[in-house]
Amino acid sequence: MKQLLFGLLLSLSAATYAQNIKKEVLFTIDEKPYYTDEFARVYNKNLDLVKDESQKDLNQYLELFIGYKLKINKANKLGLQNGANYQNELKSYRTQLSKNYVTDSKVTKELVEEGYQRSLKEVKASHILITVDENAAPEDTLKAYNKIVDLRKRALAGEDFGKLAQENSQDPSAKDNKGNLGYFSSFRMVYAFESAAFKTPVGKISNPIRTRFGYHVIKVEDVRDNRGEVQVAHIMILNPKPEETDKDKAKNTINEIYKKLQQGENFEDLAKQFSEDKSSSSKGGQLSRFGSGQLSSEEFENVAFSVTKEKPVSEPFQSKFGWHIVKLIDRFPPKTFDEMKPELENKVGKDDRSRLITNSLNEKLRKKYTVKRNDKVYAAASKAVTADFYENKWNVPADTKPYDAKLFTIVDKDVTGTDFLKYINAQQKAGSGIRPVGKMVDNFYQKFVDDQLNAYYNDHLESEFPEFAAVMEEYRDGLLLFDLMEKEIWEKSKTDTIGLKNFYDSRKMNYQWKNRVDVVIASSTNEKAIKEAQKMLKKGSTPEQLKEKLNTKDKVEIMTNVGTFEEGNDVLPKGLKFEAGVSDITKDGKYYFVTKVNKVIPASVKTLEECKGKCINDYQQYLEQRWVDDLKGEFNVKTNKDAFERVKAELKK
Repeated sequence: MKQLLFGLLLSLSAATYAQNIKKEVLFTIDEKPYYTDEFARVYNKNLDLVKDESQKDLNQYLELFIGYKLKINKANKLGLQNGANYQNELKSYRTQLSKNYVTDSKVTKELVEEGYQRSLKEVKASHILITVDENAAPEDTLKAYNKIVDLRKRALAGEDFGKLAQENSQDPSAKDNKGNLGYFSSFRMVYAFESAAFKTPVGKISNPIRTRFGYHVIKVEDVRDNRGEVQVAHIMILNPKPEETDKDKAKNTINEIYKKLQQGENFEDLAKQFSEDKSSSSKGGQLSRFGSGQLSSEEFENVAFSVTKEKPVSEPFQSKFGWHIVKLIDRFPPKTFDEMKPELENKVGKDDRSRLITNSLNEKLRKKYTVKRNDKVYAAASKAVTADFYENKWNVPADTKPYDAKLFTIVDKDVTGTDFLKYINAQQKAGSGIRPVGKMVDNFYQKFVDDQLNAYYNDHLESEFPEFAAVMEEYRDGLLLFDLMEKEIWEKSKTDTIGLKNFYDSRKMNYQWKNRVDVVIASSTNEKAIKEAQKMLKKGSTPEQLKEKLNTKDKVEIMTNVGTFEEGNDVLPKGLKFEAGVSDITKDGKYYFVTKVNKVIPASVKTLEECKGKCINDYQQYLEQRWVDDLKGEFNVKTNKDAFERVKAELKK
């Protein structure tokens, strides 16, 4: 719920901040003022999200807004803002939101465009890896480099690349796959590796390239166009559960359905009747379109991309979810840049490419904030670091007085030599291969300055960007409201069994079953077969006996559906009479139906257990409204009616 709430906030446009609303006090809660500009901004922001038309009415919305602020005041009064979980989540959301402000937009744009162009292709490549740590000593780095150069020479001289990879690559998978990585597109490999693969011609071997894993050489086997997206429909029969004894039931059922398709029966009708994917069965099995890697079943994707207009229906196949038959609906070319842009921006931020963005931002911050180092303090701090660092045994000196002086200042923030030594101490676990110690300290100093510049910039985003400050305020309120509602409403509605029972008893007529029937439904495109099924049902035959007699190895004449269904359910044949016994034969499209009604269950009030989810939701709304009324008595609310009329006039323009 929190992810949905705050993901929505992140996606909202900042354009509404620009509305020209005069800032004046709209109302007060215990003398604390709330202003017209915030009300207008929040109203505009949520206008398109509100489905209840009554909430678009400004008078009604003011009541909702006051209720919202009353809840926030109550949360603060209870001290929820001091909770450790609240503080941690607020920090996490701020970090997420700040990503849009602490990057270099120009470099990001270039990397996003490059990522898109590469996404239009898929490269098939193999590689050989010689591992070496990023901070390895120069002699170890040179040793690894010379080894990869030698292997490349051997490959260029004609030795089999796969065999060289199998015998020499330090990628563990190479023993089995001979270095073959299959097809991949942008963002599937580390950036340096990806770039080398995309820049190497087909059939050629790249120069040695360095990644955080070590040195690689890459042989590009093939390049193909991205296969885009596909839309299919499917019929699915779920894999048997562990406790089920008939392990072949699902396979037999899907094969029966496939035979009916071969007999010319309609795919969509069969999907509606028999597919056990309830999210798609009512739509004739139709799924949303998808591309490579977007589903959790590679088997399903491969079959979906293999069906063609000439052969639009697949044979039955099994995935980890069940047995499927897939029908092609349409194919779509790769997405446009504008369609993929948000996704690409997210990937760039999480990829090795982000280092390029970080370096660019660091340069800008060095220009924005002038940093002048105190060389005397730096020299003292540098001498305090010893070679014990390499063995993870170095500690900040117990007496830090010689280093407590200012090392440098960022605007109004002083950074001391001791701060720098603590930073170095924190790097020990990660280690460093840079030697001697003085050179290592110089390297750490540059990173330390960049970290401090970024921290200062990040800490002052609210003053740099008013829209950032406004969204953060909404985050704070939203988190508090979530915690408060959980404490005061949601948990109470789930645990207050007596209150819930009393609420249900006073409104039980709102929770009704329609008429229901316990039925066996038989269907066929063969009228003769359905007449025989009708006779057998009248004699008391079971669904299994119907199928055993009327279906053959080569032809499926009868399919059955068994269960208890409510009046109006799509599964029930149209015009079915709700009376016990075997029905007349009806026809709908190509299909004949006959139904045996075992039992008619009259319309009745649902038990609390049967409607618990809906009842709890209604109970929550009831508790919330009573609670808001109580809050209006607990806090003193005063509304500036003249200011409200003015803001109403502006918002209606």
